[in-house]
Amino acid sequence: MNIPYGPILIVEDVPNILDLLDVTLRFKGYPTVKAHNGQEALECIARERPALVITDILMPKLDGFSLVHRLRSNPQTSAIPIIFLSATYVTPEDKAFAMSLGATRFLEKPVDTEEFLLTVAEVITAGPATAPKPMGQKEFFKGYRDRLEHKMRHKLGQIQRTERLLETLPEEQKGAFYALLENARAQRDEIQEEMDDLMRLIEKYKNHA
Repeated sequence: MNIPYGPILIVEDVPNILDLLDVTLRFKGYPTVKAHNGQEALECIARERPALVITDILMPKLDGFSLVHRLRSNPQTSAIPIIFLSATYVTPEDKAFAMSLGATRFLEKPVDTEEFLLTVAEVITAGPATAPKPMGQKEFFKGYRDRLEHKMRHKLGQIQRTERLLETLPEEQKGAFYALLENARAQRDEIQEEMDDLMRLIEKYKNHA
């Protein structure tokens, strides 16, 4: 299969999803490379230019939004096509922000394999993209903070609803909801880490402005 420039870079922090996407693409003949977060992705891109970047959004160290903003702000990587995959950032506002950063496509998890492969093929065969105008730093910070704050409010509401429900359920029905609660708390902590990282970036930007 004729892939321009280089392999497809898959950026995903959940190992089984990363492996599934990798196997799916390789089975269709695409060369791939993998990264577990945005920071690893930047290091990989510095070594070889990928034909396409497929990235999750909610990740440690450097999330998908920040990764794409950096790629679009760098003239050497600004035209690389990017597909976002997400199970967390799926509201119309989330998708609008993702596309405004310069994403080529947006797909929700769990990924439909046929839709995923069709989207990849369409993007790859479209040829080199025209580099979109990068979003300004202040605009990026504001839009990103808005998305995180909205996501945090939603997650805190979900946790409170689950905690109230657990108080009323009989013991034999609580197990599944305890699992939901722990998952929601883990996601809350991840979002908080992203918010903390963003605030550090904003402070760094202000100090150098």
